[in-house]
Amino acid sequence: MPSKVDLEVRRRGIKLFQEKFGRLVKRILECKPPTLVIPKRTLTNTIYDERRRLLLLGPEKLRRSFLDVNEAKKFAQTTLMAAIIYEALINNEYPTIRDLYYRGKHTIRYRDIHGKIREENTWDEQRESDAVIRDIEVYLGILREELLILSKEKGKVVGNMRIRSGGDIIDLSKMGHGAYAIEPTPDLIEFIDVDAEFVLVVEKDAVFQQLHRYGFWKKYKSILITSAGQPDRATRRFVRRLSEELKLPVYILTDADPYGWYIYSVFKIGSIALSYESERLATPDAKFIGVSMTDIFGDKNKKPWLSPQEAKNYIIKAKDADIKRAKELLSYIWFQSKAWEKEIKIFLNKKAKLEIEALASKGLRFLADTYIPQKIETGDWIL
Repeated sequence: MPSKVDLEVRRRGIKLFQEKFGRLVKRILECKPPTLVIPKRTLTNTIYDERRRLLLLGPEKLRRSFLDVNEAKKFAQTTLMAAIIYEALINNEYPTIRDLYYRGKHTIRYRDIHGKIREENTWDEQRESDAVIRDIEVYLGILREELLILSKEKGKVVGNMRIRSGGDIIDLSKMGHGAYAIEPTPDLIEFIDVDAEFVLVVEKDAVFQQLHRYGFWKKYKSILITSAGQPDRATRRFVRRLSEELKLPVYILTDADPYGWYIYSVFKIGSIALSYESERLATPDAKFIGVSMTDIFGDKNKKPWLSPQEAKNYIIKAKDADIKRAKELLSYIWFQSKAWEKEIKIFLNKKAKLEIEALASKGLRFLADTYIPQKIETGDWIL
């Protein structure tokens, strides 16, 4: 049987569908052309709110009309997917985004204006149906996870923390050498009790595992999380909840390269692709503790963490793609602070990067007991 939390989420979702898509039915009954008005999910309609420190959707909207030959297919795809999701809510189902793709994929036969029979698929690839799901999220103003749509689990967490999920109490301090996989519907998780002073998010799963086995989270009273690379939505939402609801400071540790820095910014201010949900997914108070270019090369106010010989053994030559990505970061407003401009310009000048594992090469104790604690304690982070 679904839990009480699940049932409440379903009721909210069903009500929202009935209200928003019920307007289309009303227009049809009034003999008016059915039209969907949806905020544009485009780069040009994405703005950075400096006061709130979030990427948000701008005011532009698109009109998707069934009677517009250029929009008819998109309109039909949207209402088809909406019907499938609505039925899943009604029937107490938990579809995956892959499942929704297959449920809606079929061939439609129709006669064109010349009387010729033609065939066309509702969608050919999953990226099409995924885009439609995102449009429905924007139209309804709700996360797909709040519609109980599932995706593959990616992020993991461990710490002195107990949660309730699906009616069960799970102790995240008793995961053995493993960790709790952050479920695709993190808003259904209830925080029972937490004994932690901060959250440490680690880009690399391998480093996360080392820190976990070393007992970092026990020794330093922390919640240890890995995004295993580019973070999925569930991990971002889970981190946001820890920050917002439990008031825990969030620190992020990534590789010293443009891709690691962008992962940090996705956690902090949101992503361009999902700017419409930054208010629920992003954590504006997150702090970047490393790895930074000044950690490697130092500057006039800071000694490097690695000696020249140690750095020489672990520095990796940047590829053209890395250089291109770094230049792109410089064009983003949220990377145009003096601190970030200095970091990125050092990278472009040195054309070199460093992975977190290089610090662990000095010994796991150095990473766990020296680098991370000192970075947090001294406030040596970048915002």
